[in-house]
Amino acid sequence: MSATSMEAPGAAEMKALATRSDAAGLRQTAIHAALLLATGALVALAPGWWVVPAMLLLGLVQVALFAPFHETSHYTAFASRRLNAVVGWLSGLPALYNWHFYQLYHTAHHRFTQDPERDPELATPPPETRGGYLLRVLSLPYWRFRLAVLRDGLRGDLSAYPYIGAAAAPRVIRSLRAEVAVLAGGTLLAGLAFDWQAPLLYWLGPQLLAQPFLRLYLLAEHTGCSTDRNGLTNTRTVLTTPALRLLMWNMPYHAEHHLYPFIPFHRLAEAHATLRERLAHLQPGYARFHADLVRSLQP
Repeated sequence: MSATSMEAPGAAEMKALATRSDAAGLRQTAIHAALLLATGALVALAPGWWVVPAMLLLGLVQVALFAPFHETSHYTAFASRRLNAVVGWLSGLPALYNWHFYQLYHTAHHRFTQDPERDPELATPPPETRGGYLLRVLSLPYWRFRLAVLRDGLRGDLSAYPYIGAAAAPRVIRSLRAEVAVLAGGTLLAGLAFDWQAPLLYWLGPQLLAQPFLRLYLLAEHTGCSTDRNGLTNTRTVLTTPALRLLMWNMPYHAEHHLYPFIPFHRLAEAHATLRERLAHLQPGYARFHADLVRSLQP
């Protein structure tokens, strides 16, 4: 029997994996925080031009904060809803993500996965040419969208985003304005307390260097998958190294997450063991995925 002819277990059958854990979430958060401190120390100690690769390493750990940011949006990183909200909101700051905005954006993505009309992730369609691929990887559409969201939050007008309902808009606007205040205040304090190179060395530079790697990572989740409601075929799981799975809070098990978003990150490997033979898109590595994708694109 082919993978595409199988059915996924029902949600009730997978509920045993739904148990959330503050201990597991705090342990993973501590690991991520330690990596941020270690790579930040490398930037501080790097001589001369060695600061650039050190900034890239710091940036890679920073952009990987998308993993707890995403996980907390489902309230699955911790058992405590407050911990999910606090860690999630803070995790989004370096990359200009807003947790309250993303919750509604991401709910629409799960509800309408791969629907070209209603999935907000498809507002920027998958690249069809190598030029479009390069533009996507360079993160230009990403930064344009992030800055537009912050601008619209400051203006108090989120009508451009159909997944932000009228009832939720005031809360999201307050959150966006608080984010801008924290980022501006943090930049000012860092400049005054240290020097004005600090925001460039520890935030802006690392983000600009590393966001392309996150774009490469995220492109693998749905690009080239089916555009129907079948969770076994519309999302890709990537088999990768234990180190990357650790850094990304098990997010490479993405088909498993999409099928059962109530399963916390630390139980996704168990879900994968159940689903592995049923998944249509089980990719052996990110490098191979992108090599195949680039070959398939128009010049």
